[in-house]
Amino acid sequence: MNEREITAPVSLTTPNGALNPAALGWTRTALHDTSGIGRGHWGRNKRWEYWNVMTPTHILAATVSGIDYLALHSVWVLDRATQESVETTVLDPGARSVTLPPSIGQGPARARTKTLSLDIDELADGTRLRGSTPRVSFDITVERPAGHETLGVVVPWRTPRGIRRFQYTVKDVARPARGTLTIDGVEHEVSQAWGVLDHGRGRWPYDVRWNWAAGSGVVEGRVVGLQLGSKWTDGSGATENALVVDGRLTKISEELVWDYDTEDWMRPWRIHGESADLTFTPFYDKHSRTNALLITTRTNQLFGTWTGWVRDETGEHVAVDGIEGWAEDVHNRW
Repeated sequence: MNEREITAPVSLTTPNGALNPAALGWTRTALHDTSGIGRGHWGRNKRWEYWNVMTPTHILAATVSGIDYLALHSVWVLDRATQESVETTVLDPGARSVTLPPSIGQGPARARTKTLSLDIDELADGTRLRGSTPRVSFDITVERPAGHETLGVVVPWRTPRGIRRFQYTVKDVARPARGTLTIDGVEHEVSQAWGVLDHGRGRWPYDVRWNWAAGSGVVEGRVVGLQLGSKWTDGSGATENALVVDGRLTKISEELVWDYDTEDWMRPWRIHGESADLTFTPFYDKHSRTNALLITTRTNQLFGTWTGWVRDETGEHVAVDGIEGWAEDVHNRW
């Protein structure tokens, strides 16, 4: 697959809100202006910020999102020792509770409801995540090391009538995190932790399925980040597959094969191809279902440990043995 690397700023959309053909490609740093999302095509525009922080003792996920007719915000925490989870999710018809920047890094993301508050603020050398729910609060800084590269990709959905649906995604893996997480009044230090960002701006079909997988950690003295995706990108001419080693990104322009058992999610997953041979062994299944008017969702997000290798841009087989993260299978009607 021949994917084009974009190296200069570009607008995701044309002045009338359609996809800008010059935006098709991938980047090592966020270069797309997404401020045109929301101009017309009401009901299909999706904007969100999702952060996940994995620590040796806990897993935290926070979402701020707006999908035209609805805002969806969530804070979820897992105690890895007891496997007890705490979750607060808010659906806000009309999306009056959400503030999102027009493009990544161009302002804060906020959610304000009666039971949930979230603030995502960009700093000179990282991102500050703050949130509070009835049982959980946190203040975590996800650091951005000097020279750290992040994957940005525009994925088009092609039809005989042209490209009417498309998504710009930024997947940022293997960023060190530190701070505090408080659950039921008990404060936990966040250290030796990794933050991962999913930033999305696009115009989606109503019915869609996807796989997403990520991993972060240190292997043989090097910081290794893994970013993989499937289903929603198949046949588009783009992938969201990448490897990051000590901040340097290798784009994987191959549609990898995902093998897993939907009757037994906890069985090891295998993701493989010419560029990679990976096994993912889960230790927890975060499964959720939503059925709310126009929206129905089904998610199985498995957290676990990676082994295997990915080929980098020099041809080296980089080991990922022992890094932690997740692999998920999602079906949304939204």
